[in-house]
Amino acid sequence: MIARAKARLLLGARLPVFGRQARTQGKGVTSLASSAYSADDTAPSVEINSASTTAASTPKLGTASTPYLSAHDRLLLSQMLRVDHAGEVAANTIYEAQADVFRRLGDFQTEQLMLEMWVTEKKHLRVVTDILRQHRVTPSKLLPVWSAAGSLLGGVTALLGKEAAMACTEAVETVIGEHYDDQLDHLSSLVDQNDAGSRDTGFPHEGVDPSLPLLSSVIKEFRDDELEHLDTAVEHDAQQAPAHALLSAVVGWGCRAAIQVAGRY
Repeated sequence: MIARAKARLLLGARLPVFGRQARTQGKGVTSLASSAYSADDTAPSVEINSASTTAASTPKLGTASTPYLSAHDRLLLSQMLRVDHAGEVAANTIYEAQADVFRRLGDFQTEQLMLEMWVTEKKHLRVVTDILRQHRVTPSKLLPVWSAAGSLLGGVTALLGKEAAMACTEAVETVIGEHYDDQLDHLSSLVDQNDAGSRDTGFPHEGVDPSLPLLSSVIKEFRDDELEHLDTAVEHDAQQAPAHALLSAVVGWGCRAAIQVAGRY
């Protein structure tokens, strides 16, 4: 308990309450995994370019919550979290720009739709920022680039019309859904390795570090949210956008390229 209190003071972030993990079985969700990290949606939004998301706010060491991972696996986990954080920064600026354009164009119905999806992305950014701090992962050095790229993509597609903006969402969320599935596979392997390592090496800890299954639950929640956005985009005529195939291919390629770069820088 003392070590946990010290960690909270050092990191300046809400550490997870592991008993509040997701209970998604049955018809209703009684608790979301992300609630272990973040307050409700009325909490102040994270300032994308503020000190809270810069390298100055997080130690430069690798993942601190998983001391029994190998150096290689800690590096991979750090890269994974860095990508997720950068992606949420970009997603926030995409929806912010789209909502702003539609408001200026007087299309308040589409603006409201973008604002609703933006609420989800704000929550994601708050949660992943806490996770970054918990694991002592340095954010991407290119956050201003991802922020500007998101604003540009959101603004341009909104100016092309509602269908193009929805096609943007469809393409982005398709890539992100696949990306989160890959991360879940990787985390499953890490959990298995960590569990086996605790038995085989006799390390003084029992079973899997609780931050790993909790992280898996959070990413599942994020993935489902993103796929819901994808469904919303398709329902609102994303595939009726002019040059839909070309637009989707370009946006999808850009997202995949950004994923590769953000993990390294």
